[in-house]
Amino acid sequence: MSADPEAVREFERSGWNRAAATYEESFATATRQFIPALLDAAAVGPGMRVLDVCCGPGFVAAAAATRGASATGVDFSPAMLAVAEARHPQVPFDPGDAETLPYPPASFDAVVSNFGVHHVPRPGMALGSAHAVLRPGGRIAFTIWAAPADNVAWKLMFDAVERFGDPAASQAPPPGGGFRTPDICMDALREAGFADIRTRRLDATWRHRDGRALVAALQAGTARMAALISAQDPAALPAIIADINARSAPYRDEVGIAVPIAAFVASGMKV
Repeated sequence: MSADPEAVREFERSGWNRAAATYEESFATATRQFIPALLDAAAVGPGMRVLDVCCGPGFVAAAAATRGASATGVDFSPAMLAVAEARHPQVPFDPGDAETLPYPPASFDAVVSNFGVHHVPRPGMALGSAHAVLRPGGRIAFTIWAAPADNVAWKLMFDAVERFGDPAASQAPPPGGGFRTPDICMDALREAGFADIRTRRLDATWRHRDGRALVAALQAGTARMAALISAQDPAALPAIIADINARSAPYRDEVGIAVPIAAFVASGMKV
């Protein structure tokens, strides 16, 4: 059964509204590491008009502005936009939905999205809307997470819930996007009319004091993962955290755990 787009949209909006106040100190410590590669993939530079879709607290738009671009952020979460406007007063931020971007055709030289497009109910529509607002020759770039098998932070969490919790406990609607692999992203970019399509794997390290801190960051700064964690029986959480602590031992140093995380950046050009 396909996901109901409106149910997905309202789940995501509610989750990101809830996470807005705590995102910067929690999950953003992972996502912000990939911003330079994202902007590079879109060839963002001085004088360019750049749109940051699903902008959240505006970190990508602000980073584009530091490169001399004229950046704008757009998001459907009022709470995230409030954080963005307070934190980056020099950057304009607009309310809007990624599937129907509120801008005239050919308004931007680049469209970027850092771990946003796969949260959209119909990401193919979002890519089509991005194509419409790009000028010919403009580039789009977006990031997605690698699969848990290649993404240790995610694998630790999912495996611990599988062993000691209930993976089906979350009441979240099925994700609408399905942007799970580079090949899927490339096909979607092609279907949206883009050319010169590329993907590249990105690797980084996400540091935490211990497994409890990792779980806390996921719960405080995400939507879908937070719903999974919050749905677990409180009595199961100590065992889940203990399992993460035990299995993160190979990544432990004198400070805490340095957990590998992996993502892909996908990009294309409007011809």
